[in-house]
Amino acid sequence: MTPPEPEHRTRLPVFVDTDAPPDAPARLLHDFTPALIDVGAHHLCPGCGEPIAMRSMVEQVDELGEVSRAIAVFGIGCYTAYSNNLDIEVLQALHGRAPSLATGVKRCRPDTLVFTVQGDGDMVNEGLQEVLHTAARGENVTCFMLNNGVFGETGGHMTAATVLGQRTKNTLEGRDAARHGHPIRLAELVAALDGAAYVARGAVNNAVNITRTNRMIKDAFRTQREGLGFSFVEILTMCPTGWFVDTVDAPGYLDSALAATHRPGVLKDARKGLEFRTPAPKGSTT
Repeated sequence: MTPPEPEHRTRLPVFVDTDAPPDAPARLLHDFTPALIDVGAHHLCPGCGEPIAMRSMVEQVDELGEVSRAIAVFGIGCYTAYSNNLDIEVLQALHGRAPSLATGVKRCRPDTLVFTVQGDGDMVNEGLQEVLHTAARGENVTCFMLNNGVFGETGGHMTAATVLGQRTKNTLEGRDAARHGHPIRLAELVAALDGAAYVARGAVNNAVNITRTNRMIKDAFRTQREGLGFSFVEILTMCPTGWFVDTVDAPGYLDSALAATHRPGVLKDARKGLEFRTPAPKGSTT
């Protein structure tokens, strides 16, 4: 007996008549919004990388099965728009103070998965001492910094992380070391502290970097879950509005400008025995 033809071979193509309106209106079947984001639409600028970073965070919380234990602490920035749009517990901190609030939450409720969401302006300008002291104490929390090199919410002016040559509202000719100082590379500062157990820097400007960043976020959460100490992931994000570049050019600008100074990669990982090595001084032969 001859077996029947596979269904995909016998199925006839379906043609839709476009000469007249359809009998029934189109309906949305799925908007691909992650389970922990209540509303997928947002009002951030076109081309902004922060929604991608937020999606990565909540997806890893979900994948690790930590939804019921997760508590997020938000700083002040464009990303704060997501603080009332997540289906997990969220606390709002004062400008720059999220790591201290996260410390209090974790000490009171050590059974929770606590993480902060901050920008480079919130973390490096307003709250540098907060994150450094939290890391130095080895607090078992996770901090995420969305780094686009500008104070996006307040107009796009320079932050302490803005790279040399980068244009902002108050460095129209580009950041100059003699006038404005050098950028602070926060991931390297945190990695040098003994209390830091996991430190990495990712980016969200292409599919490969997003995949790597997802892995970094998951490893940071695992570090906290295993009680190894402070974990930190810096995520380079696009801000075409603040950078004075076209939206389509922003991913490339992130590579050529931000990533050239704030280099992506895993700097420290206690779970894998990877220790941070302080760069040798200039002129050193070691």
